[in-house]
Amino acid sequence: MSATFSKLGAQGLAQTPIALGELADAILKQAKTNASNGSHARGTPTPARHGEGPARISGTLVRSLARTTVTHTVTGAEVRIGTQPGMTPPYSRTPSSKYGAHLERGLKNGAKFPFLSTAFGFGVRVAAPVIYRAAYGDGGWKRLT
Repeated sequence: MSATFSKLGAQGLAQTPIALGELADAILKQAKTNASNGSHARGTPTPARHGEGPARISGTLVRSLARTTVTHTVTGAEVRIGTQPGMTPPYSRTPSSKYGAHLERGLKNGAKFPFLSTAFGFGVRVAAPVIYRAAYGDGGWKRLT
């Protein structure tokens, strides 16, 4: 019996970084899609509606979105998804990480244009069950909602 659990544990350790990498790729792809909700020139009204992802101006925000490689930690594995530091649009010195955070959390007028948090929600509710079933098998895993 212990040999079976050992084998399952080893398989889980081998599959986790692969599944986590695939999930990170799905979230990143969705975040880039969310951050491309139409486009407009700087200084003109945005076609994006509050509560949806932002519209593109120069594309810097989308280009700055990236993920780290999957790394092993004491508690398992981790990967980070977000804006790369130091990327600025051609018309400003404000880095995309700063204005991306403002768009995500809320502007001075209270308007929010979330792109990363909604992508994470998509990853957890839609992509993860499919990826985990492929990685670990369809063993009747309970779905968190």
